[in-house]
Amino acid sequence: MSYGEIKQSDAGLLILGIETSCDETAAAVLKNGTELLSHVISSQITTHQKYGGVVPEIASREHLLHFQQVVEKAMAGAKVDYGDLAAIAVTYGPGLVGSLLVGVAGAKAIAYAAGVPLIGVNHLEAHIYANFLVHPHLVFPCLALLVSGGHTHLILLRGHGDYEVLGRTRDDAAGEALDKVARTLGLGYPGGPQVQKAAAAGNAAAFDFPRAMLEPGSLDFSFSGMKSAVLNALNTARMKGINLGVPDLAASFQQAVVDVLVRKTLLAVEQTGVTHVLLAGGVAANDLLRKTLTQELKEREGRLFFPPPHLCTDNGAMVASAGYHRYLARDFAPWTLNAVPGLNLT
Repeated sequence: MSYGEIKQSDAGLLILGIETSCDETAAAVLKNGTELLSHVISSQITTHQKYGGVVPEIASREHLLHFQQVVEKAMAGAKVDYGDLAAIAVTYGPGLVGSLLVGVAGAKAIAYAAGVPLIGVNHLEAHIYANFLVHPHLVFPCLALLVSGGHTHLILLRGHGDYEVLGRTRDDAAGEALDKVARTLGLGYPGGPQVQKAAAAGNAAAFDFPRAMLEPGSLDFSFSGMKSAVLNALNTARMKGINLGVPDLAASFQQAVVDVLVRKTLLAVEQTGVTHVLLAGGVAANDLLRKTLTQELKEREGRLFFPPPHLCTDNGAMVASAGYHRYLARDFAPWTLNAVPGLNLT
């Protein structure tokens, strides 16, 4: 589609990024691809904690309640007007369909009213592009380990928009497994941070949970067996009247998850010869994963890149970053853009 002359205001090339794929209503204004002018998130964690996980219907209603004020706060924080924007970037999948629809509909309205292009962004791509906010001089090719509550992927990036998925989970995502184990251990939601906190006081060698590597050479993941092993250990102990230490269980499970993520990433490095790795997604904030992968890559003359923790979870800044590069490629969305809950990366 044509938008006529693409504009860049005196304030610079400004992209408004909007994220509503799950339970975070977020917006951010990004200048010239690297300068974050504002970063606003309205979290629903406390709303969903009582249920032990995200309730889709509640999530979409919360987005409706907070969308306008989050966007307005982001614009005010950036000290820019809608007329200054070059484009609106919005996550349109994957995610919860009701949540996605709120963001897509709102982004369309803003873009149409401001007379600027609309850019559809894949949520997985956005997580990867959080790295470009803090490492703007990254060069291709590179590998990305994307680890979140809904996805676990190993991706080869040959260039902007040029991706190949090398491996993905065949069952639970790593973050999903962490959430389920945390709930079983009574640690609360979200599970990843709670498991990490409990594990700090535990012995990672206390339990020898399985590490599913699948068939030789495979870069796919499987975490359901690890999750089941924790449940079996707890059930067996209860039948025998034994109380197992939660910190030891948390530390042992966290170690098993990290071991698989690291081994698969190193296998991808071997198979591709690409030694620069980007860590992305909510689980990318895990300290053990960062430290272990950093050391292992250093020993192989490689390097790990990752964003700060506040850019690992869902946010508008990562959407604006991905949108900026799509803007440069003039990859704009039509007004018929719709939510695609099962959207693939490639």
